[in-house]
Amino acid sequence: MTNPSFEFSRAVTRRPSASIINGLRAEDIGTPDLDQMLADHAHYVATLKETGAEVIELPPLEAYPDAVFVEDTALCLPQGAVMMRPGAPSRMGEVAEMEPALRAVYEDIRQISGPGHIEGGDILVTGREVLVGRSDRTDAAGVAELAGILADWGHSLREVFTPPGVLHFKTDCSLLDADTILSTKRLEASGCFEGYNVLHVADGEEAAANSIRFNQYVICPAGFPRTAEMLSNAGYDVVQINNSECSKLDGGMSCLSLRF
Repeated sequence: MTNPSFEFSRAVTRRPSASIINGLRAEDIGTPDLDQMLADHAHYVATLKETGAEVIELPPLEAYPDAVFVEDTALCLPQGAVMMRPGAPSRMGEVAEMEPALRAVYEDIRQISGPGHIEGGDILVTGREVLVGRSDRTDAAGVAELAGILADWGHSLREVFTPPGVLHFKTDCSLLDADTILSTKRLEASGCFEGYNVLHVADGEEAAANSIRFNQYVICPAGFPRTAEMLSNAGYDVVQINNSECSKLDGGMSCLSLRF
């Protein structure tokens, strides 16, 4: 039996657009280089395809600078997809742009209708539950509306809290297998992962926490050698992908795909 938390047959990605230089960011650490981002994105897509998965590659959306970060628009589960309601006003329109691609592969599509907000970057699906982190982009009403939808599909949702100053819950954690989570020490200290095996990213390498387990690979941002070595020593097949440009927009490995 496959494990829907990390074994996938499909992914959806979207090419970065030239408008990416206007993307949202918590602090300005430089303007993204589009050519470098396109090269990194191509490496990311190729790595997903190497696992045998089908990658649905969507065209750039000039009107939405952050549209490369497709994960925030939807939650994809075996039973169906839930269209999110982003907390950033400039990103609301991305959801309608994503919906046709998901309708082509899913029969059951649900909507977060509001008034609450929720983004996919705050949702971690493990082997036993769906963890949702409250953040600046995900509020109590959004979490409650998602909980009602997931109950219909037999999933339990547990609300947790993202540390102050951290954009999304998955900025600081990722799933390595059904029961193992890669986390920053500050996030695990909140107690949200009790009962799981937790591996910590190396001190000073907190940004490595936003990785993804996709079939046989753990796909990590490059430039965090101690964390990559720790994961390799723990038996994971690590692929490192440059993330210098996405990181300028608070983006990481999970943000760049919808996986199902």
